[in-house]
Amino acid sequence: MRLMGRVGRWFDDRLQLGKPMMATMAHPVPRQTASWFYVFGSAALTVFALQVVTGILLAILYVPSAGEAWGSLQVINEQVAAGWFIRALHGWGSNFMLAIVLIHMVQVFLFGAYKFPRELTWIIGVLLLLVTLGMAFTGQVLRFDQDAYWGLGLGASIVSRVPVLGPALVNLLLGGPIIASATLSRFFALHVFVIPGLLIGFVGLHLLLVLKLGINEWPMPGRIVRRANYLAEYHELTERDGIPFVPAAVWKDIIFSGFVLLSISACAALFGPFGPGGPPAPTIIQTAPHPDFFFLWLYALLSFLPPAAETPVLLIGPVIALAVLIALPFFAGEGEKSWKRRPIAVLTVLLAAVALGSLTHLGAHTPWSPVMDAWSGEPIPEKYLKGRTALERHGALVLQLKQCRNCHSLDETGGKRGPALDGVAVRLTQDQLIRQVVQGGGNMPAYGKNLSPAETTALVAFLETLHPPGQAPASDASRAAIVP
Repeated sequence: MRLMGRVGRWFDDRLQLGKPMMATMAHPVPRQTASWFYVFGSAALTVFALQVVTGILLAILYVPSAGEAWGSLQVINEQVAAGWFIRALHGWGSNFMLAIVLIHMVQVFLFGAYKFPRELTWIIGVLLLLVTLGMAFTGQVLRFDQDAYWGLGLGASIVSRVPVLGPALVNLLLGGPIIASATLSRFFALHVFVIPGLLIGFVGLHLLLVLKLGINEWPMPGRIVRRANYLAEYHELTERDGIPFVPAAVWKDIIFSGFVLLSISACAALFGPFGPGGPPAPTIIQTAPHPDFFFLWLYALLSFLPPAAETPVLLIGPVIALAVLIALPFFAGEGEKSWKRRPIAVLTVLLAAVALGSLTHLGAHTPWSPVMDAWSGEPIPEKYLKGRTALERHGALVLQLKQCRNCHSLDETGGKRGPALDGVAVRLTQDQLIRQVVQGGGNMPAYGKNLSPAETTALVAFLETLHPPGQAPASDASRAAIVP
């Protein structure tokens, strides 16, 4: 003990950290603030520390190469001792960290902790939420499975819509016009160096502001925030009814952080790591990629939006939402803090929760992500084969073998991602059918390289027979013979 004391004094004489650390631990907080409602910030910091440790361990073995990333994750899962558990801790830690940061932001909003003089603390918190989302997205990309590949393609398509700068931003993000080896290297750098660096910087500044301005007092109804006298009232409150953060208040933070760590460990042990799923293969078009849980709402929103509304919503909506969050403490920096007297704030949180929850549920369960074995469950109904020529019957066989019914239903059986085929001959002419099959369009991929000319001819011949009895198929009026 004497030796340890001498070593400690030796370092303190040179670093001069003892007094600042003691002052930091003993800084006073209002007695009612030492509540279970104020433990989310410290829990987020604890989970971030877990992410740093597990991330370093994974970075030692992970290979950020398009050709080897997927295989290196398989090695970590199956051949490295406890490798699967470390990956599971890192994956579940990411989900818990996002959830805790989001809950912390909601709690700060409802408790009015963004008001004077904590405007900058709130803005840094908003930036921390955005950076945490970026950390989660880049982590999903590093799995480099089918979900990651197609999710990155969706992200690149969103970025490409930025006026003027879109193509340059896509090249910067992907390292070229397509997803390749340079893409994974860039996302590895973002996930391991850039975003953690931003997180550390923002967290440090956030903690400094908390120490300088104090922890928000309990929002008592009727306690009004006024710029002229708030600081004096807060200091009077901490002197009259304040307690030192250590040890009087910190024990709740320690207990809750320990509970969070145990919960992450339990989820990791019970449910294991996230993927990787199937290896990334752009040639596999019969796939149903899904983003991670916290991005499912965006996946559903894009599915519901009409094409004409996608670009305005994607480019203008986030800018407006971010501007409102940043401007909030400047146009609502005074007044009541208690959520009991701020019904608009409570209603805003409830509406946002219902909207995000509903979209997330839809993103996981709606028919545009069907079970992809619909084609194998039911044969083509016999009524569609009676009286057909040999070419048309061959087209029906092509329809079945090429798994077209994964996405299209026939006689109410099959997938629901695309339109039903029962009346397709009424909607599209022969030329339009050929172009749709060969070139694709909308949500349908191009099959020109997957079908021979003979198969395309047979398939279109069969599709031309799919129209209601007594109703003629569509025809090109420009080809009608002109009788002099």
